[in-house]
Amino acid sequence: MSVDGTPASTVRGKGLSADDLGLAGSVSVGLSSTAPVYSLAATLGFIILAVGVQAPAALIVAFFPILLIAYAYRELNNETPDCGTTFTWASRAFGKFTGWMGGWALALSGIVVLANLAQVAGQYLWRLVDAELGNNVPLVTATGVAFIVAMTWTNYRGVDLSEKMQRTLIILQYAALALFSGFAGYRIASGQAFDPTQVSLEWFNPFAVDDLQSFTYAVLLSLFIYWGWDTCLALNEETRNPRRTPGRAALISSVILLVTYVGVSVVVIAFAGTGTEGLGLGNEENVGDVFYSMSEAVLGDWAWIAIVAVLISAASATQTTILPTARGTLSMAAHRALPERFARVHARYLTPTFSTVLMGVTASVYYVVLTLVSENFLADSIASLGLFIAFYYGLTGFASAWFFRRTLRSSRRNLVFRGILPLLGAVMMSLAFLLSAADMLDPAYGSTAFLGIGGTFLIGVGALLLGVGLMALWYASARRRQAADAAIAAYGASG
Repeated sequence: MSVDGTPASTVRGKGLSADDLGLAGSVSVGLSSTAPVYSLAATLGFIILAVGVQAPAALIVAFFPILLIAYAYRELNNETPDCGTTFTWASRAFGKFTGWMGGWALALSGIVVLANLAQVAGQYLWRLVDAELGNNVPLVTATGVAFIVAMTWTNYRGVDLSEKMQRTLIILQYAALALFSGFAGYRIASGQAFDPTQVSLEWFNPFAVDDLQSFTYAVLLSLFIYWGWDTCLALNEETRNPRRTPGRAALISSVILLVTYVGVSVVVIAFAGTGTEGLGLGNEENVGDVFYSMSEAVLGDWAWIAIVAVLISAASATQTTILPTARGTLSMAAHRALPERFARVHARYLTPTFSTVLMGVTASVYYVVLTLVSENFLADSIASLGLFIAFYYGLTGFASAWFFRRTLRSSRRNLVFRGILPLLGAVMMSLAFLLSAADMLDPAYGSTAFLGIGGTFLIGVGALLLGVGLMALWYASARRRQAADAAIAAYGASG
């Protein structure tokens, strides 16, 4: 490893700041990374359009594989608290090639989602000034890049600064959600709702669905809006009590998200109903952002709060998305899976330097190039995000079951939390990957197609295959292979 370019001889002690985050800070980072307000705004409408009042049930069903994978993260982190997370754990369980692909999928998800978050932040910033300015592509793109640059600089300056910013921003997001839900509840109670709909226990019953295919689609959509809580695990080496705190934060973040998503879905359905006219949530004109479409009817003169909340949510997630990817590539370099420059850490700020800056630059270039080529192409690349998430989440679950296989019989707790639950989560994530990939094959899926194959499928699978090629090039040198094997073996012996 190296600190500000100075080589170091060990894999451990990567030079990151220690003891910066407590449990509250880790939870705030985990929540901010999911961008709860933006995730709901962008996805809830599509979930309701697919299954109507069964949307809360879809959100509950989707939570279970997330919870199971969170247990895998917790157990693996208790054993090996390394900022490389999936890369490190899969490498120790299955070898460096599998681990490298896990690290690559995590990096891909970060780069792709950053482009989307930057675009949303730019659009909503200008919507505050004039709704038409939010459709100005050059202006929005330039603003989005500015957001990436600003958040890259914040991450560069230290995780303590990042955590303080995230704690403030997540409080603002939840305050906005509470205000929106409170106003909606008041209007429902006073008879001012657009289409008052009586809440029923059937909304929470997955067995009450009429169309299994539509429900499966809604669950897949719901599954990926939980993504992001694992950022607190990537900061484990910078957290107080790194073996316990990040795992607890991941579980707490997941449960808070479940309550948030289900609660808000109930409120918006009770207020607007699922009809196809006006503000009805069955109206396809409203699916792109349920908060924006309902803002004036719910908040009145305070409608601007809905725009600000989505803006804050996207901006904060832009920052937290850089954190795990920069630390993941740092860990890969420390284990000789990437060039040494990726492991450079700032002598004063104790943050990854090259990895953080490269993440910001790569995401900016990716965003600008795809916007110039085609906004449809950019949209399809974002739609492929679920493949990357399901891949590395599933890999983490399998890694837990295999890595701990010799200790599973030592206690009932180990069998359940290190073996059965992570394995079930991994199987569910694998099914999500396969079902999503099958849907994406359809040329009608997304906005582009090539030779009768959906562009979203080609982008997602093609990006993963690109990782195979890059890994093969890196490990082509026998010296590199030996160094990587020795680094992983040394880490395992010292862990």
